[in-house]
Amino acid sequence: MDLKNEVMDILVEVCQDEVVKENPDIELFQTGLLDSFGTVELLIQIEERLGILVPISEFDRELWNTPTNISLQLADMK
Repeated sequence: MDLKNEVMDILVEVCQDEVVKENPDIELFQTGLLDSFGTVELLIQIEERLGILVPISEFDRELWNTPTNISLQLADMK
């Protein structure tokens, strides 16, 4: 499975909504799909399932605001 699909699967679980797969450019924070608790869970799942450590200090809501952007950020970190 490629990185983008893995990220989408994680986001579906964390956000508890398939809409992230249907619309990969949806604003996660503005729509309320992701909040601070969800962000922590997302970062934990990324580390556990993808082996990519994302320090909370590296997490910027402006850069990590959509499923597409999250995939791009993680591809740069891999």
